[in-house]
Amino acid sequence: MRVTVYSDGGSRGNPGSSAYAIVVTSSGRVIHEHAEFLGVHTNNYAEYRGLIAAIGKAVELGADEAEFVMDSQLVIRQMNGEYRVKNKDMAELHADASALASMIPKVTYRNVRRSEEFIPRADALLNAEMDRH
Repeated sequence: MRVTVYSDGGSRGNPGSSAYAIVVTSSGRVIHEHAEFLGVHTNNYAEYRGLIAAIGKAVELGADEAEFVMDSQLVIRQMNGEYRVKNKDMAELHADASALASMIPKVTYRNVRRSEEFIPRADALLNAEMDRH
């Protein structure tokens, strides 16, 4: 099974109230969406938690090929090995994401603008989640 998973994380303030959302697609159709409130954290924390949730869902679905799409250029470049992860807390999240991703035979990471593809849908889901809290 091949999936494309869009994730977004955000915080209102940095740190501030934060949440993430994922939108899982297969063959261009949405097959799963999820958002979760995280409490008070930074934007980067929320972005990584979204990616971890995205990878976890792909593993749960039994994907043998997964593309993870985010508007966070920093996280994508870190996952692609272009940037080092200097912050200790982010390094732990990066390690968690990498370990999960190793369970999927073929993984790619792609950065897009916030307005592209299913990122606006993920952004709307995480904002709705923050509004509930």
